[in-house]
Amino acid sequence: MVMSETDELDEIRQRKRERLEEQANSPDSDGQEAQEAPSEPIHVTGSEHLEDVVSTHDVVLVDFYADWCGPCKMLEPIVEALARESAAAVAKVDVDANQVLASEYGVRGVPTLVLFAGGEPVEQLVGVQDRSALENLIEQHAA
Repeated sequence: MVMSETDELDEIRQRKRERLEEQANSPDSDGQEAQEAPSEPIHVTGSEHLEDVVSTHDVVLVDFYADWCGPCKMLEPIVEALARESAAAVAKVDVDANQVLASEYGVRGVPTLVLFAGGEPVEQLVGVQDRSALENLIEQHAA
């Protein structure tokens, strides 16, 4: 079944609400820990959404991509594996649908990966990257 963008956003919002409620109701939560990273990439829909993702998680790897981009397609399985297996949250930004957002981060070519740690961009890489290099980068910035 193909989900519409609105359905996907509603599902993401619902999962986020549930995680926030779990975190708020957790007896050992001191309110300072970031949420556990989701096991699949988050498809970002705009600046506010990206800010929300970055503020919710300690480490976020953002993949700025385009559907027509061959290297982006080569990087996609690596990005999906990192979402499943790393401590970082992984977000994807379609540069064609989010041109202003891509411009805000100085994205001039795709794929471009931006790593956020503690809410701030700390690394930017352009082009297809090796999985182990990305894992090492994430580990360097994980709390």
